[in-house]
Amino acid sequence: MTHDALREGIAVARQKRAIFFFSMFVALLLLLGVAVTLGSAGFSVAEAYRAVLAGLFPGSFESSEMAKTIVWDYRLHRVLFAVAAGFGLAVAGAVMQGILRNPLASPFTLGIASAASTGASVAIVLGAGFVGGSYLIVGNAFLFALLAAFVIYMMARYRGMGATSMILAGIALMYLFSAVTSLLQYLGTADELQEIVFWMFGSLDRSSWPKLGIVTLLLVVCIPYLVYRAWDLNVLAEGDEIAESLGVPVNRSMTIFMFISSLLTAAVICFTGTIGFIGLVAPHITRMVVGTDHRFLLPASGLVGALLLLAADSLARTILAPTVLPVGIMTAFIGVPFFIYLFMRRGDAGW
Repeated sequence: MTHDALREGIAVARQKRAIFFFSMFVALLLLLGVAVTLGSAGFSVAEAYRAVLAGLFPGSFESSEMAKTIVWDYRLHRVLFAVAAGFGLAVAGAVMQGILRNPLASPFTLGIASAASTGASVAIVLGAGFVGGSYLIVGNAFLFALLAAFVIYMMARYRGMGATSMILAGIALMYLFSAVTSLLQYLGTADELQEIVFWMFGSLDRSSWPKLGIVTLLLVVCIPYLVYRAWDLNVLAEGDEIAESLGVPVNRSMTIFMFISSLLTAAVICFTGTIGFIGLVAPHITRMVVGTDHRFLLPASGLVGALLLLAADSLARTILAPTVLPVGIMTAFIGVPFFIYLFMRRGDAGW
């Protein structure tokens, strides 16, 4: 390949990435504008926008108290939480797939989501947890998810801290935590069983402004660091031997990246319940367009994940309106066909 052809290829790739980022950002803004108007309340789309503007600029715009209450207390933080949660889950999935060099790696398939479900089930059935009061379930789900990540790390370190070891450890924990959750469901009352099942469906009904603030703060802290360390992620994705030859501390880097991705996952699903496939699907969709460079893959995956989760929640609120379906059901309908397609296309090929 000549020098001019290489420069032309780089320019085309940059243009393609720029168009993708712009398209995803515009699509997300448009969907946000639509999502905030969805609901069974009896006021128009224009009134919904006036309520948003009245809350942002008091005194400059007029809106009814009912519209402002519904938009600001029920709708707006929900749609923004969908954006933040989808962004976090997608970035976590992209990091896990990169360091483990496995296209099927995600917070869902590595057992972290199963651990969170077990933590929530322990709180619901046994009333035991690390945090009391209204945050009992949330605290258990968060800490159990981090516990699963820690156990995966320890098991993999015992085996030599390889990518295969971490995947096998995650699969083993996923089955273990699923079995514990099933046992608690069997022992629980009908009301407790119903609460566990609803939590495992995944829902944005429990979102709030404080919860949105917590997740957003973690994103603001973690995402820039991950993008800053994108070179290390790129090298790790090529293999441990190559990474070591280029001076990247493999064990330490994998530990840091695994902890951050697990932290992002735990921070989201402790509030929402189990939402699968966003962390699996979004990075693959993005990788097909922007390539494997994590400087672009991470933020682009976040945009795609935010768009997917917001679209799934919007469908969940409208497809059987006024009944609101759990968003985890909608993401499964989106993710399962893609998962099967990925598996069939991959066959016996490697990462």
